[in-house]
Amino acid sequence: MDIDVTTLLTRHSEALALFSERVHAVRADQWGEPTPCSEWSVRDLVNHLTSEQLWVPELVTEQATIAEVGDAYEGDVLGTRPRAVWDAAARAARKAFAEPGALERTVALSYGETPAVSYCAQMITDAVVHSWDLSRAIGAPERLPAALVHFALEEVTPYASALSQTGLFAPPIEPPPGDGAQTRLLALLGRRA
Repeated sequence: MDIDVTTLLTRHSEALALFSERVHAVRADQWGEPTPCSEWSVRDLVNHLTSEQLWVPELVTEQATIAEVGDAYEGDVLGTRPRAVWDAAARAARKAFAEPGALERTVALSYGETPAVSYCAQMITDAVVHSWDLSRAIGAPERLPAALVHFALEEVTPYASALSQTGLFAPPIEPPPGDGAQTRLLALLGRRA
């Protein structure tokens, strides 16, 4: 995907803001509710995205490797204040990607050396799709912003079929004919809108 840095950072901020809005909409009695991610409760889902954000400064700013970070972000990272922990992690991730030169770097991910721009694009897509998951779980509006949907669809389409082989995603499903970009995006990632 060819995208300029300014647009990439804008989409990243928008995706984090979208997920933040959903996190702040979670009622106290909803943290244990199931999500479209079959093994995760609402808390598990927010914990996953929070952990993902905590990795960003380590990998992008510090240029650490997976081995160097180790298991620092495994398990429950939310503690007793999940919204505040999410907010801090999202701010730190946004700051790390926005640093001058950050998106010109290479980061060491679990599957190898990756351009930071690709890592950022993957993080955007993750936040967009999980915003829908969280919306469905808590009864929030499920319509995602068109710019984020189109970005995520363009990002994930080339490798969507391989994602189910990782065991982290359901296999793609066939979307209903004529459905829009959001339905196609969700179907690529094994979700029914």
